[in-house]
Amino acid sequence: MGQETPKAKQTRNNSLVVIDNRTGKQYSVPVTHNSVPATFFKSIRAPAGPDDRPEDETERGLRVSDRGFLNTAVIESAITYIDGERGILRYRGYPIEQLAEKSTFLECAYLLIYGSLPRRSQLSHFEREVLLHGIMHADATKFFGSFRYDAHPMAMLTSAFAYLGSYYGEANPSLQGQTLYTKCAKGDTEALQNMDKQIYRLIGKATTLAAMAYRVRQGREFVVPPTGMSYTESFLYQLDHLSPTDSFSASFSASPSPSPYKPHPVLARALDILFILHADHEMNASSTTVLQTGSSLPDPYSAVAAGCASLYGPLHGGANEAVIRMLVAIGSPDNVPAFLAAVKRREKVLSGFGHRVYKTSDPRSFIIRKIADEVFAVTGRDPLLDTAMALHDAALKDDYFVSRKLAPNVDFWSGLIYRAMGFPMDFFPVLFVVPRVVGWVAHWRQMMLSPEGVKIWRPRQIYVGPSERSYVSFDERETVQGPGKEPSIVVHSGMAMRRKLAETGSLTAGVKSKL
Repeated sequence: MGQETPKAKQTRNNSLVVIDNRTGKQYSVPVTHNSVPATFFKSIRAPAGPDDRPEDETERGLRVSDRGFLNTAVIESAITYIDGERGILRYRGYPIEQLAEKSTFLECAYLLIYGSLPRRSQLSHFEREVLLHGIMHADATKFFGSFRYDAHPMAMLTSAFAYLGSYYGEANPSLQGQTLYTKCAKGDTEALQNMDKQIYRLIGKATTLAAMAYRVRQGREFVVPPTGMSYTESFLYQLDHLSPTDSFSASFSASPSPSPYKPHPVLARALDILFILHADHEMNASSTTVLQTGSSLPDPYSAVAAGCASLYGPLHGGANEAVIRMLVAIGSPDNVPAFLAAVKRREKVLSGFGHRVYKTSDPRSFIIRKIADEVFAVTGRDPLLDTAMALHDAALKDDYFVSRKLAPNVDFWSGLIYRAMGFPMDFFPVLFVVPRVVGWVAHWRQMMLSPEGVKIWRPRQIYVGPSERSYVSFDERETVQGPGKEPSIVVHSGMAMRRKLAETGSLTAGVKSKL
């Protein structure tokens, strides 16, 4: 029998036709990877119209407006893929479900940074380097000692990452030349070694800095990272170790003699999986901040400090803390119906449900639910769990929330796990930062290795302020008053109040506004 003639490969015109109704001109915009280049639109120019202002720069080409980067791709990346419509999360192509079940955090770190799963010898080398670089200079004790006892741990951690950069002059392009890291793209062996050393330091010291911030709040001496433990075991050890003679008594140990302190394996493994789930999440706010900062070619410690500050914000790193506060406020399962009714009336906020990217269930939430059961089995059942389950079940059965695709996300369960493990709520964002350092350095490294080089990120704006106006003297100025239009009047106390009284004789002297 004769073979069937293969059909000709279908081709299509990968372009977008744009017709500018202002001029009648037609443009063909190339489409690559289902995206169009924003810079192309600069070529679409038109004469200024009757409603255009000079500041609109109509004759200089179109600008693309995207408030909050809702549909703007700022970089080509091979690291993490998210399909929010289907609830998919993959690191370098590997489903997060498989990695959480079979991998370890440092193996995932290797994967995210270097692009492939390591051989045994490669992983051993990487683990050894990371754990070796967890040691901090003795001067760090003085640095952390300078913070108030009640300083927020995220404020300490953000400062500490920037502080790290002061130790390593060889890591600073401002001192060593701006091509210090970008020449890695050309295969410069020495540059790659230098880059990797900073990566080892950042990942290794992340747990050490976090533990130091924790122990400042506890009023305890700092702990040198131990040897012979995993990444998360070492972290828990640094948090909880008491003294050089710290050990379990024989009555609580399987050994007839006292054994050295070692964290509980269930808690260590749970934290390891949580770190895997939080290691990266594509172009989130903090990762974008790291790249925005990194595009000006500072040292990586400064870029990571910027990412840490971004994650500090309640819209990013504080979500799981908000879940706990919400559950505490609800009080009991009996109050869940009234709470959900208040949410529908927009009187209350439902935390831990929905996601900017996921339009269906967060794939990490299923994994973390199983971890929660394992942790509660050894720590005991958290009284908030009944309220959480009642809220979870009621929301998933309510058409109001289902139709809006508000399913539980990773933050709904992670806060409960951290609470069960005994972490204070203001430490939750720190537990987010430690693993996310891996994602940050993976994206930073990828940008430095770009064959096209690094361009400084300089977004455009749409100016809507006043057109040109002339400076006028005090006597000619129009009075502009009202909330937000002039400096607020701050109520002073203590020294400031006494000095104002001494200077003016009145606490209201010079006050004209009703603010």
